[in-house]
Amino acid sequence: DAAMKEVQRLDDLLSTGNPDSEVSQINTRGNGTLSKDTEAILTEAMEIYKETDGLFDVTIYPLMQLWGFPTQKYHVPAESELQEALAKVDASQVVIDGNQVSLGINQEMDLGGIAKGYTSARVMEIFREYGITSGMVSLGGNVQTLNTRPDGKPWQIGIQNPNGQQGSLLAVLSVENKAVITSGGYERYFEEDGNTYIHILNPKTGYPADSGLVSVSVISENGMLADALSTSLYLMGEEQAAEYWRTHADEFDMILETEDGTLYITEGISQEIQTDNATIVLNTEE
Repeated sequence: DAAMKEVQRLDDLLSTGNPDSEVSQINTRGNGTLSKDTEAILTEAMEIYKETDGLFDVTIYPLMQLWGFPTQKYHVPAESELQEALAKVDASQVVIDGNQVSLGINQEMDLGGIAKGYTSARVMEIFREYGITSGMVSLGGNVQTLNTRPDGKPWQIGIQNPNGQQGSLLAVLSVENKAVITSGGYERYFEEDGNTYIHILNPKTGYPADSGLVSVSVISENGMLADALSTSLYLMGEEQAAEYWRTHADEFDMILETEDGTLYITEGISQEIQTDNATIVLNTEE
């Protein structure tokens, strides 16, 4: 019950769809006072923005609105519309001073790409506070685990097959005390004139991701990091994602699926995964 209340509290705080949320109020005014939770999330988001060379950008909300993903009133924008929205997307204009934040002109932020990771980590903290020794939470593509299963064996986390029937699995991963967070275009998309447009938008181009990847899973003890990186690595594509991982291999592992069905798996989890797909193990040395 305490965990469920916390999930609801954080949703009320962070949801862009709720005009009374803290995030919506800051978006309306262009500035505001951050609660402890929002300050922690935004501070981490800004750090990942720098680390990913701007691919994880919390000011992407005007672009999301333009494409119609928050409202499901989908729209393929004209180039002029895209350029107008892109002018508002630049997290370097966000200034955090203690618990105060100010956005750039006409900017709006959306913490949806990192908030679930923070929420699942908070649920783990609540489990520990209540003496839970074995637990798991799933928040739609976002799984986090506490210790092992009650029988002492690792948790078995299924990763959805983006090309298969609903419920079919791409892989099964054994984990303990880790977050497993997956991003894929199959989650939210629309079709128009024979083209498919996914909800993972590139903040540099304004268009949906087209990196050759169809699914990215990030495995880390840090739920916020895993959440944000699952989107960023999806945008990077296989080669750049592998390069990024080699620089940050002590922070996370990952599973990448390319359009031809090949899985790229980092060496840290190569013994913990079951899959029928062709697999390439990524090592820290190129």
